[in-house]
Amino acid sequence: MILKNFTGHLSTVLNHRHKVMKHCFKAGIFFRGITHDLSKFSPTEFIQGVKYYQGNRSPNEKERETEGYSKAWIHHKGRNKHHFEYWTDYSPETKKLEPVEMPNIFVFEMFCDRVAASKIYNGEKYNNSLPLEYYLKAKPNRIIEKKTAAKLEFLLRLLAEKGEDETFRFIRKHTKSIRRNGK
Repeated sequence: MILKNFTGHLSTVLNHRHKVMKHCFKAGIFFRGITHDLSKFSPTEFIQGVKYYQGNRSPNEKERETEGYSKAWIHHKGRNKHHFEYWTDYSPETKKLEPVEMPNIFVFEMFCDRVAASKIYNGEKYNNSLPLEYYLKAKPNRIIEKKTAAKLEFLLRLLAEKGEDETFRFIRKHTKSIRRNGK
């Protein structure tokens, strides 16, 4: 069982990273693709991933159901800027933890990550509408900054309506602008 979980989890992580890397390369964000999710190989994340591996969904969900929280997810979201959960801080106005707008480069990586995860977990049933459907299903329960949410949703809708080529073309155009203007 442990060997099966180890090889299954390792295979899932490697396949996911490979798909994200391909998407990031298509999007023109090469460094983000190369460095994507390296924390998944840390003991904090990898051991939990093996322990809670199921093959059809994130081990973090199973860990959360079993333990009441996911130690691996807490570690992961705190080290990976492509997760909107990373982008929270205490507001000087409200004195509460509030979402912060994500820089576009990380929104683009988040898009690549979500599409790759959808492909991994849906396999042959994947279609370009699934990442949007997954996002919309969980949208009411997310704490994500409004502009960031609008950007991600725009990209997911573009994917659903126009496909990967058009969406990655749009992202490449905007990553060139980021490199030129630094924004």
